[in-house]
Amino acid sequence: MKTSVIKVDDMLSVWSLDEVESRIGEVPGVESVTVNFAAENATVRYDETRVAVSDIKSTVHELGLQSNRTDKDAAPEVAAAEDHEDQVDVSEPAAAPDSATPKPKVEIPTAQHDAHAGHGKHDGTAADASKSSSDSQTNTPEHTSDHAGHASHDKHQGHTPEKFRDRFWLSLAVTVPVVIWSAPIQDLLGYRAPAFPGSDWMAPVLSTVVFLYGGLVFLKGAWQELRDRLPGMMTLISLAITVAFVFSWVVQLGLIDSMPLWWELASLVTIMLLGHWIEMRSINQAQGALKELAKLLPDTATRITDTGEETVDISALRNGDLLLVRPGESIPADGVVRKGASDIDEAMITGESRPVKKGEGDEVIAATINGEGSLRVEVTGTGDKTKLSGIMRLVADAQTSKSRSQHLADRAARLLTVVAIGAAVVTFAAWQLLGAELDFAVVRMVTVLVIACPHALGLAVPLVVAISTTLGARNGLLVRDRRGLEEARNLDTVVFDKTGTLTLGEFRIVASSVADGLDEDEALRIASGIEAESQHPIARGIVKTAEDKGIAVPSADGFRAITGKGVAATIDGVEYHMGGPALLKSENVDVPPALQAASQAAADNGQAAIYLVQAGNALAVYAVADAIREESREAIAALHERGIEVAMLTGDAQAVADAVAKELGIDTVFAEVLPDDKASKVRELQAQGKKVAMIGDGVNDAPALATADIGIAIGAGADVAVEAGHIVLVRSDPRDIPRIITLSRVTYRKMKQNLWLAAGYNIFAIPLAAGVLAPWGILLTPAVGAILMSASTVVVAINAQLLKRVKL
Repeated sequence: MKTSVIKVDDMLSVWSLDEVESRIGEVPGVESVTVNFAAENATVRYDETRVAVSDIKSTVHELGLQSNRTDKDAAPEVAAAEDHEDQVDVSEPAAAPDSATPKPKVEIPTAQHDAHAGHGKHDGTAADASKSSSDSQTNTPEHTSDHAGHASHDKHQGHTPEKFRDRFWLSLAVTVPVVIWSAPIQDLLGYRAPAFPGSDWMAPVLSTVVFLYGGLVFLKGAWQELRDRLPGMMTLISLAITVAFVFSWVVQLGLIDSMPLWWELASLVTIMLLGHWIEMRSINQAQGALKELAKLLPDTATRITDTGEETVDISALRNGDLLLVRPGESIPADGVVRKGASDIDEAMITGESRPVKKGEGDEVIAATINGEGSLRVEVTGTGDKTKLSGIMRLVADAQTSKSRSQHLADRAARLLTVVAIGAAVVTFAAWQLLGAELDFAVVRMVTVLVIACPHALGLAVPLVVAISTTLGARNGLLVRDRRGLEEARNLDTVVFDKTGTLTLGEFRIVASSVADGLDEDEALRIASGIEAESQHPIARGIVKTAEDKGIAVPSADGFRAITGKGVAATIDGVEYHMGGPALLKSENVDVPPALQAASQAAADNGQAAIYLVQAGNALAVYAVADAIREESREAIAALHERGIEVAMLTGDAQAVADAVAKELGIDTVFAEVLPDDKASKVRELQAQGKKVAMIGDGVNDAPALATADIGIAIGAGADVAVEAGHIVLVRSDPRDIPRIITLSRVTYRKMKQNLWLAAGYNIFAIPLAAGVLAPWGILLTPAVGAILMSASTVVVAINAQLLKRVKL
């Protein structure tokens, strides 16, 4: 099986996501199709032995799913994706070609809403096409087809918010004289515009210009909708302006005696263009934070060679290069510190608010900011293979999957279109039956068509999704599957893998006891000095504990291993031994009662007890075990505050598991669980009717992650675990689990609010537009209807933007 990404931007405005997926899925050999609404593409999984990607693209083109771009435009967008086998590796994006290329760019997937669909005709110049092709070749492969900068094409026929803005301003400039010389406006405001030869024809001519120039995008969109027998918002707008246009010319030519609708037509088109421009800007700004993040990558880097330092473009960097990163500079590539120490600001990648200390052997991430120290960094990942690129791809993946709310919005928009057309026909017929003038009935019908356009419904969910996935990414929460994020609000049980998730996955001293008269820090200093020469994991844990406490590890003399019992060394001229119960027995060591009690407590908890011995006397005992993360306590407490039960899975002995559970306040413990049985434990909880999230970081966690209602993978863990998760944590911080639930709840709340704001106003707007309050002198013009319709879209956009203020 292979996976390719194909553009489907044209049809998303007139077909539902399900319909697009269904049409492509009918191609023989296609296994599955998932449409990304925001990125305007379809991820197609297919059997390459039965169908070629070129055949699929040809079918898509024939269905009208692609804009009329040349092969030269389209090729770079899909070529990189065609070689992906089965699943895309989220932690290791596909490598860029080794040959020198322009500066690699991390393309940001922007939520480009296409509910208006000017249907993306590429009317740029040949130079534009060439530029588009060139730019595409430097993009991250998965992002090439996802990014929505769309410098060379756009579904709105205005191509970009800027061009749509220009279309609006020109239409506005033409509309102003139409309004000024309109007889109804002159009568209403009590003035008389200057008359001159041909002034009576100024409104018809200028309004026609507005209709043909500004309204063309709507007319093309309606034609596409009707051709595919899926009438939508473009159909409503086009019906409104076409009826007004034809009716006005019929009146202008004297075929019927009525009042033309020239100023209503021109102002309606202009206001609709304004609404589109505002909406497009709102969508494009949804991921502005991530765009700014990509800008943090520097243009050049300082590479250290045998002959000295040289400044090179970051596109020239290769794995193994040694870079000099000066204080205050952005790190140009992923790498490992080989010399130096500094504090790194990683907030833009991991969400960690405090600078992170980095020294020799520590990993650093591209686009993070170096502090006051100077670092020499060996490059391990550049361009497409940086963590930043992986984060951008995961954000795009989140927009590929559809939520239940999006399905609801799609159905509501289609229903509203049918209701609006029906209401418009009923309105016209009713006023004619009541004896109203023809122009009055036409105006009522046009107003109903305009005011009921489901623009806001098309924006309600995608904009919230774009903002929430960006908000999550900015806080180190990468949503791979939107449905996972949506379901997180319903969780009632969270299952943690112990090792590496609730614990560090490394030995540390978790408890200690010292003999009377001995300082605890001094005892640890001596113990760490003795163990510093040993490579045993427990010895390394003791040394690391001393280092974490800021205790200077002394040099030891005469280090030697005591076979089967422990080690010995001389510190400050005094010989000490360290070891377990075998050492005590062989040397007949005297152990004070307090140390005996501490040793027994360690044994009861399944922890190793290591003694510090000098001249036959036990000076201290250390309980060494896989250390619990300090963050775990806060995470468990936060989950309990939200009414969520916490369970733990581990292959460790029952005593070890119970000790960890007791310390953290975990509700349910599954100990001595084999890797293959972890998924069955998740199913066991699900059988009890629980909504289960699984959190893990290892290869043996992947089945459980896939089985759970929501799989949450620790980003620092194995790639396969990351692939299996619905949500990926950039940091190995369990406190991010409650943050996910918070993000899920606020996102769902915003979706519901937007759906009500988008659809609910029609309950009042349609009857008002139809003229039910006409007996009381309250009537809406088509232009006012357009303002109200656009206002509903703006309200939805503003409400979604408020999501950015949420603190996770």
